[in-house]
Order: sequence, then C-alpha cells, then structure tokens
Amino acid sequence: MASTQQPASSGSDGQRYATNDERKRKRMESNRESARRSRKRKQQHLEELMSQLTQLQNQSTIWREKIESVGRNFHALDAENNVLRAQMAELTERLDSLNSLTRFWADANGLAVDIPEIPDTLLEPWQLPCPIQPITASADMFQF
Repeated sequence: MASTQQPASSGSDGQRYATNDERKRKRMESNRESARRSRKRKQQHLEELMSQLTQLQNQSTIWREKIESVGRNFHALDAENNVLRAQMAELTERLDSLNSLTRFWADANGLAVDIPEIPDTLLEPWQLPCPIQPITASADMFQF
C-alpha cells in the first residue's frame, strides 16, 4: 500500500514561513536603514574633508604669498647691502687717499699729524672684537 505522508501540521508550516518572511523583511529593512546611516556618515565625512581641504588650500596660499614677500624683501635688502658695500669701499678708498695727501702735506710743512688708520672692524663689521649681544625683535617688526 502506498501511503502518502502529509505534514502533520501544515498550518504551523505556513505560520513558520510567515514568521521567517517577517524576520527577513525586518532584517532587510534594518539593513537598508543601516546602509542609509552609513551613506549619511560617509557624506558628512566627505564634506568635512572637503572643508579641511579648502581651509588648507587657503592657508597654503597665504603662506606662499608670505614666503614670496619675504623673498622679495630679502632680494631688495641684499641689493641694498651690495650698494652700501660698494659705497663703503669707495669711501674707504677716498679716505685713504685723503689721509695720504694729509700725511704728504704734513711732511712737506714739517707738521706732526696723527692720522688714525681705518679700523678693520669698520671694514669687516662681522668680525667685531666685542662679545656678541643678542638682537631683540618683536613679531610686529616684520610686516607681511
């Protein structure tokens, strides 16, 4: 005899499937909500990074302009120092010439003239015999 076995409780199977479908639906809904929150967090993080990027680019521009300004000031001061060095050399040569003429005139007239030599410290101020004293400066001295 062929016997066909039917599930003992077909009503409970339907209820089990309904419960599983409900769980699956809730899990999918939960996953969608979680994904939405994750996308929102990523978007906020991206906006924060873009804001930081803009801020850093602005700071970079400001610093680049300051560096360029300092460079221009350096070159202007370097050029001015070169002019002053040339003028100092010329004036030193003139002074030596005048001292020679004064000595010649003093010797010709029988006069004793004490003409001090130009100290090397004036010609080479970076080799001063005195101890180095600190140079004080404040931040407002440098204007950019």
